[in-house]
Amino acid sequence: MPGAKRTSMLLKHRSPGIDAKSVQPRAGLEHLDRKSIAVLRWLNASHVDYVVVGPVAHAIRGDHAAKGPVAIVPAPYSRNWDRLTRALVAEHAGLRSDRGVPGSGGGDSVSVKLTPDKLARGRRWMLRFGEFDLDIEGSGTRAAGARSAGPGRAGEDGTHPARAPRYQELLYEANRFEVADGVSVEVASPEDLEHFSHVRRTGTAPEFRVTRNAVSEEEPKAPEPAGEPAGGSEPEAASEAAPDAAPDA
Repeated sequence: MPGAKRTSMLLKHRSPGIDAKSVQPRAGLEHLDRKSIAVLRWLNASHVDYVVVGPVAHAIRGDHAAKGPVAIVPAPYSRNWDRLTRALVAEHAGLRSDRGVPGSGGGDSVSVKLTPDKLARGRRWMLRFGEFDLDIEGSGTRAAGARSAGPGRAGEDGTHPARAPRYQELLYEANRFEVADGVSVEVASPEDLEHFSHVRRTGTAPEFRVTRNAVSEEEPKAPEPAGEPAGGSEPEAASEAAPDAAPDA
């Protein structure tokens, strides 16, 4: 029947809702905010591919003091951006204006029209929908804090801006964690997490300085030949020729 087919299609494309009440963290991860786990479960149910970065990633890796919203780097292909946009629009996501502890659900949100192209071009989206928060981070040259100095170019002080890792690099170094029954996520490596943490603290990518050992202007002296006196002159005869033996008496 046409009506039943249309209803089936609508249900197929309907974005799943978010429910934090039924979330039960895995043993050892009880310190995780249930709202954060609910957001991760919702992203998985929406078939979004991503790597977790930011405070929640630190918490999953054992930092009990880490507090803040879920932050992800989405896989940068068009269908993934479509799925993420559809899920966010269904939840009426808006721009977040924090007035308190990040991730606490407090503060205001500003309405914004989200499209796959907008999300893909953004360096960082700080979003809120209901009581849930989500930060979407860029990767590579589109990451927050990325410099435009060009590859291999150093600043006047000899520093090189560290390029943000690309998504495939993040995924390659990531580890998979099961944060709740049926909720598994890819979490960025500690080194990559430190990069994103530095950008959050300072607004710029970390830098590294290239130093070179000073080279002496003097040419090294050639080693003297073995057995040659220090003066460099030819060796003299050890002694004058011995006189002929005296004739026998």
